[in-house]
Amino acid sequence: MPIPAHILSRLLLMLTLLLLAPAAMAQNQELALAREYFSKGEYQKAEAIYSKLIDDQRLFQAVYPDYLKTLLAQNNYKEAERLVKKTVKRYPGQVNYNIDLGMVYHAAGDKSGAEKHFDKLIAQLKAEEVIAAASAFIQHEQFDYAEKAYLRGRELSKNPYEHNRFLIALYTYRQKHENLIGEALNLLQENESELIYVQNMLQNSLQDEKAFDALEKELITRVQQNPDLLAYNELLIWLYIQRRDFYSALLQARSVDKRTRSGGTRVMELGAISARNQDYQGAIEAYEYIIKEYPDGPYYLIARQRLIHAREEQVENTFPVDLDQIRVLISDYEALLSEVGRNAQTVEVLQHMANLYAFHLDDKDKAIALLHEAIGMPRAKPDFVAESKLTLGDIYLLKGEPWESTLLYSQVEKSHKETPIGHEAKLRNARLNYYKGDFELAQAHLDILKLATSREIANDAMDLSLLITDNTGLDTSTTAMEEYAAIELLIFQNKLNEAQTRLDGMLQKFPGHSLTDEIYFRKATIYERTGEFDKAIASLEKVVNVPTDILSDDALFKMAYIYEENLKDTAKAQELYNEFLVKHKGSIFVAEARKRFRKLRGDGPVLN
Repeated sequence: MPIPAHILSRLLLMLTLLLLAPAAMAQNQELALAREYFSKGEYQKAEAIYSKLIDDQRLFQAVYPDYLKTLLAQNNYKEAERLVKKTVKRYPGQVNYNIDLGMVYHAAGDKSGAEKHFDKLIAQLKAEEVIAAASAFIQHEQFDYAEKAYLRGRELSKNPYEHNRFLIALYTYRQKHENLIGEALNLLQENESELIYVQNMLQNSLQDEKAFDALEKELITRVQQNPDLLAYNELLIWLYIQRRDFYSALLQARSVDKRTRSGGTRVMELGAISARNQDYQGAIEAYEYIIKEYPDGPYYLIARQRLIHAREEQVENTFPVDLDQIRVLISDYEALLSEVGRNAQTVEVLQHMANLYAFHLDDKDKAIALLHEAIGMPRAKPDFVAESKLTLGDIYLLKGEPWESTLLYSQVEKSHKETPIGHEAKLRNARLNYYKGDFELAQAHLDILKLATSREIANDAMDLSLLITDNTGLDTSTTAMEEYAAIELLIFQNKLNEAQTRLDGMLQKFPGHSLTDEIYFRKATIYERTGEFDKAIASLEKVVNVPTDILSDDALFKMAYIYEENLKDTAKAQELYNEFLVKHKGSIFVAEARKRFRKLRGDGPVLN
């Protein structure tokens, strides 16, 4: 019986493979040996093997790259050129081999020949070859020609946005900021939904002020040219937030909202960002806009509350604090309660009123009554109740009843475990132990809080922990630290004159102590609160003049701020901000100092 054809063909194939297997195995062994010679720098031995294997079609892709490298490593440019030209003829449709030929010219020192070859190759590129050519150029670090390849593809397609993302990636890698900005904004013009991608690429690439200035200038031009393209406005808002210029961001947000009438969401967001970053005037204007433009909108009530909160922060951070303005704030809160009622939605209002009564008008009983009302409010949000308990704990500490304070702080710790509010309660307990001079217990709390999810709480914990360890670790006596902590409690309790006197006493009692700079800095903050700004500057200068001190950047920034905001000496303020930016490039105040310096320098007007 004859063998079926399909079985016969399989048998013949298996037989062929069996016959070829030893030869293939030998070739693979030779290839491995050549690679070993190449890796050891024994190029002649490697070349001898590669030259035999290169003509085997099955091995070509594995042999060619290392064979070419071997020839170039021996400066055998003529043989390398012959190899590449032969390969170009064999594979005429693969543009990467043509690029290899140019690289051979380049390696041989014929730079003009290489450029001529590459320019000709670019001019003859077909649309379907562009990406392969650009990738090969990038592999050989010929980035200018990679860019030319992409731009040639753009010409061929007659599409001004062709290969846009490839060019953005290339410009990002090469830090060609001007080109990157143009391409990124072109992508946004083509597709507004690419806003997040564009923001990410710009954020990763633009690092210096010059680059941000260029982006701002180009964006303003494009906003004027394309008033209906809202993505440009959004990108401009994002840029101002990156530069901590929240007021300019707010102007843009209001401009967009007036055109779109989108309910004020973006303006509310900018108000909250401004408030968090202590730009209280910007927050005030944001909430005033919402109240005026959307009296029947969903944000009206919260904007009313936040407006008074922002004004409260502004008054409390303008020294010396104007008590008449405090009374006005309380009246505004009372008016709000009369309008919307005392209910679960206004618990936060009661808390803020209590804070004003206790810490500024010294009416602790009124404050305590308001907080008990807030804590007992039916259906009040647990977080608001917890915050009211924390404020109540602060007021008991103000009264000199620390056991009541720690009881309330501990209640919040227990009810809000592993939350920002719970961490804040633990921080206040730590600070209370610090005030009492129980540094070991304070550190136990602080060690946990250093790992808190809230960066602000973690930073506060780290600062207090460092203060304790830096001033107790090298000295078996904690007397000075205990006295300093007790003075900090006096400052918390608004007993500023007594605190100032005791700080002066410490300077006499502990000359040259490691706490000296802390004492001068604390004296400056008290002088600032009492409106004695010249004395504050004098104390800060004693810290600034010790540039190695950990507080030197804080002190220099505060000096500049006082000259700008309180003494109205803008020239001196600008000088100090500039000095700060030169000396303290790693400080957390750099962004704010740069923003203020730019404003004082009179940088260009903001588009709105």
